[in-house]
Amino acid sequence: MMRTLLVDDEPPARKELRGLLAAHPSIEIVGEAANATEATKLVMRLQPDLVFLDIEMPGRSGFEWLEQLPLPHPAVIFVTAYDSFALRAFEVNALDYLLKPVSPRRLAEAVARLERQSSGSSEIPIDPIEPEAALSLREDDPVFVREGKRCWFVPVREIILLESVGNHTRIWFRDVKPLLPRSLATLEARLPASLFLRANRFQIVNRNAIERAESWFGGNLKTILKGGHSVEFSRRQARILKERLSL
Repeated sequence: MMRTLLVDDEPPARKELRGLLAAHPSIEIVGEAANATEATKLVMRLQPDLVFLDIEMPGRSGFEWLEQLPLPHPAVIFVTAYDSFALRAFEVNALDYLLKPVSPRRLAEAVARLERQSSGSSEIPIDPIEPEAALSLREDDPVFVREGKRCWFVPVREIILLESVGNHTRIWFRDVKPLLPRSLATLEARLPASLFLRANRFQIVNRNAIERAESWFGGNLKTILKGGHSVEFSRRQARILKERLSL
């Protein structure tokens, strides 16, 4: 059992999170706090293993509270309505970063990561695109993508293209193309098959990003994506593409 403290200045948010955590028997909620002062007193008295921590609170913010908390302090999962604090959250070694309203799927991933860490498994980097989580992504799910010190929250549907680069994968979305330490096959297993199509051995395409197509050599199909990038579908995959998208 993970002795857990909820820290959020909004009672409805704490109530909602408490309800979601009821589905996880490894989590025992031992207290709630509405601000940093209350949270400090409860940490000292209850010695929790885990804190679900809001960031924007009256008085001290979640980050300010964490900086003043004596070490060693409990594991922290941030729960906030703002995605702009993600990089700072991981710089202070947060276990995870959940956006409000909290998705049961993302909460399950965070709890699973905590359970692996507590059982003695090596800590896994925080990245919702995580093969061990064995959870399929949906089109509207936000994923956290990190490359070095840069990070983004991006809905799955906004990913245009994935390209294999050795044992890594380059992900195209918006105007960036970060490289992730995940194989293309690993990411493909989590992507919604209703939205993403395998083009060839090295590329996977968001079908909604295809603007036009033309016949190509050897029975292949050349597609032009939004933004002008071209992707060639192998003959076999071109046949599948036509079957799935034709009237």
